[in-house]
Amino acid sequence: MNRRTTRTLAAALSLTAALAISGCSADSEDSQDSAGSKDAAPTAMTVTGAFMPEPVNDKMAGGFMVIKNASAAGDKLTGVTSPLSDDVEIHETKNQKMQQVTSMDVPANGELQLERGGNHIMFMGLKSQPKVGEKITVELRFEKADPVKVELDVKERTYNPQQNNAH
Repeated sequence: MNRRTTRTLAAALSLTAALAISGCSADSEDSQDSAGSKDAAPTAMTVTGAFMPEPVNDKMAGGFMVIKNASAAGDKLTGVTSPLSDDVEIHETKNQKMQQVTSMDVPANGELQLERGGNHIMFMGLKSQPKVGEKITVELRFEKADPVKVELDVKERTYNPQQNNAH
């Protein structure tokens, strides 16, 4: 009985390993066209400069950051969640008017800039009013890449990294 159990276990492990290996190679082929580059998987999203200006009230707030895609495959930001609000939207700004969109492109080997006066995320109906120095957690969701958790630094209301870097 012990020998049979060992054989069955070995067969199951072999089958599992074979499926995992074939699944991994199929995923990487579908998600990129980069001649087998190991680090070009669609989970290569990083975020820099994440901040939120201190909200004026508990009705709404904006979130800004740069999302970098190190993958050879383009992706899309499709959603944002946060404990601060049950309603976090992705907004694009065109002709000085903002509107909600269902997704935003994050180009292959490129970046999506969410900045003041431009595209951004919008928190509606805040559960609390964050103060300067606090951190707000968000989870960015993508069409292909794994979700990314980010902490936004709450900055003074007039904070603008583009103006601060110009000095």
